[in-house]
Amino acid sequence: MVHRALLGSLERFLGILIEHYAGNFPLWLNPNQVIVLPIADRHAEYGKQIVDALRDAGLRAELDGSAETTNKKVREAQMQKWNYILVVGDREVANKTVNVRTRDEKIHGEKKVDIFVKELLGEIARKG
Repeated sequence: MVHRALLGSLERFLGILIEHYAGNFPLWLNPNQVIVLPIADRHAEYGKQIVDALRDAGLRAELDGSAETTNKKVREAQMQKWNYILVVGDREVANKTVNVRTRDEKIHGEKKVDIFVKELLGEIARKG
């Protein structure tokens, strides 16, 4: 009898990866790379622009336009293991920036969108 377990070995490999990283995948591997959280409905349009800029750069990004509080959105994004959480409000819209957080509760502060995109692409290039 011939036995081939091509898919079985792939499943074992994925299981090992998930266990090794404990779900906290590095940016280049994570399907949940960047999420944009507008504070209020009036910030949603700017959030969409940021998502478009991130996607144009080849990053996987989404917008959370739910009516939840910002704290709840941040907590949910951390539980879903998003690498970067971008919060946008009045100050960010006025300055054309994003407020950057990571899933491990570090706040990196405001950054220009184009600079942030370059940093992410550099992180992916280094596979770090």
